[in-house]
Order: sequence, then structure tokens, then C-alpha cells
Amino acid sequence: MSDTTLAAPARPGLGELFFQFLIIGAISFGGGIVAYERSLLVDQKKWVDADSFMAALALSQTLPGLNSVNLAAIVGQRLAGLSGAIASVVGLILPGAILVLILGILYENSHNNPLANLALAAVAAAATGLIANTVRELGRKRFRDPLSLALIAVTFTLMSILKLSLPLVLAIVFPIALWFNRPGARS
Repeated sequence: MSDTTLAAPARPGLGELFFQFLIIGAISFGGGIVAYERSLLVDQKKWVDADSFMAALALSQTLPGLNSVNLAAIVGQRLAGLSGAIASVVGLILPGAILVLILGILYENSHNNPLANLALAAVAAAATGLIANTVRELGRKRFRDPLSLALIAVTFTLMSILKLSLPLVLAIVFPIALWFNRPGARS
């Protein structure tokens, strides 16, 4: 992802990066956060194009840690250097950190309450829905390509049915995907 692929009109300042990622961190749950990041970065602000976003997301998934935080760091760095990466990451994680601290204190005082366990089950269901939406949004283009669908099916089978570890699945699928998607292979 080169700097030339970023939308040229205006690069955001540190305050705007922090504030926009703070909003994302405050309103998103679970896997849905990547969909919010895409909506902000590609659709609303047009700070990056769709291909650059997918490249940054792919890179963020290869790094240790949360994909959404890695993505915020990558895009923040591309838009405003190291300070942009820090502003984006801090903005993204601050609301969740505060909320987890508060909920941890509350849960410690009421973990035997059936209503608390019911609320946690509801949050888990909502997070599952957000993850499903993220898969739909990010995979829209890939779901129309037979080779991509085959790679998705193989990956799903290896992980969900055969229960292989993620590093092993990546070791199997990555070279195949790389081979079929190399420049000029499918033209």
C-alpha cells in the first residue's frame, strides 16, 4: 500500500484521526469494528480506496494482536506518520478500555446474578451478528469469484471441520492463494 493510493484531497490531522477512531471504538462491538473502520476510511472520509483498505486489512491480519487495532495503526501511520498511528490506536482502544474496566468492576460485584449472565449472552449474540455483517461486507467482491470461493471453502473446512491450527492452515492455503493470484496468473 503506497502513499499514492491514499485519497489525495486532504489528510486528516492528529485530532481528527483520534476523534474518528474514538467514535469507532465507542460504537462498535466485536468483529464489527473492521466494518466501521471500512465505512469511515473508504466510504465516508475517503482517506483510502477500497483496494488499499483490503491490503492494509490483509497485512493487519498477519500481525499479532487485534486486526482492528493493527489496521488503525497501519492506516494512521500512512495518513499522519507515527503520531497518526498512535492517535488512531489510542482513539480506538480508549472507549473499550474504559468500558471493560467499569464492567469488570460491576461484574465482580454481581457475577452470580442471572441477569448479568443473560446480558453477556445477548452481547455475544450481537457480536456474532456484527461479525457476520463484516464477512458479508468485506467478502462481497470475493464471493463472486469461483477461485476465491474455493479458497474460502478450503480454509473453512481446514479450520472448522478438521480443526487444524491457524498457522497450519495459513501454511497450506497461503502458498496456493499466492500462486493463483500472482501477477498475470488470471488474466
